[in-house]
Amino acid sequence: MKIAVVVQARMGSSRLPAKVALPLAGAPLLFRMLERVRAAKTPFETVLATTTDPSDDIVRKLGADAGVRTVSGHPTDLIARHLLAAKEAGADVVVKIPSDCPLIDPSVIDRVLGVYEQGGFDFVSNLHPATYPDGNDVEVFSTELLALADREAKRPLEREHTTPFFWEQPERFRLGNVTWETGQNLSMSHRFTIDYAEDYTFIRAIYEALYRPERPIFSLGDILAYLDQHPDVFELNAKFAGVNWYRNHLDELKTVSKSETRQL
Repeated sequence: MKIAVVVQARMGSSRLPAKVALPLAGAPLLFRMLERVRAAKTPFETVLATTTDPSDDIVRKLGADAGVRTVSGHPTDLIARHLLAAKEAGADVVVKIPSDCPLIDPSVIDRVLGVYEQGGFDFVSNLHPATYPDGNDVEVFSTELLALADREAKRPLEREHTTPFFWEQPERFRLGNVTWETGQNLSMSHRFTIDYAEDYTFIRAIYEALYRPERPIFSLGDILAYLDQHPDVFELNAKFAGVNWYRNHLDELKTVSKSETRQL
């Protein structure tokens, strides 16, 4: 069984353009994220999935420089783009991780994949409902299931966000959810993702404090311990905690409640 971890990335972000190329500890942010993804212990191939837009030539170069397979697909149809990446890699299983997770903990990837590999589920994630700090997003499903979604998914939000087709049909698919082993739920209070300038300031502060070339991979526990000691850093992007894409589609999503998102 071949696994492909697909990292979707593009330059055209409306809120923070070119965020994947922003400098972070002496390298582009995308490099740092790929460094963390590839530190997971489960064997897989990392695939960078960008768009065919000429502006994403930069992403293609970043992928080449990082030594990862890079594919170019539809700008807004993420089902099609992930399926292209899976086929190019010859993968049986796809792991979806967005490029706005530069603080993702590699052990979280291993944990979610481990639950999927045990069998019994069509789709496994740590997002439905979420308990980890925002920015540790891992979703796992087979290429065969993704091809089914490509044939049947019609709604724009399904095509754009890839996986709602699965988790919005609990009566049809066997869904597994991995909760944070600490028993905590920091998904609405701790924001480790990047969408706004304040997020970049926060992530840069974390890297300046914890990143060392001789020890490049710091853990989720390391971040939380640092934030406990530095509440000023925690506050840098706290006003955006809980803000996610769900907020714009609550009238369309039947398995997501208002408690799982926050309006600006």
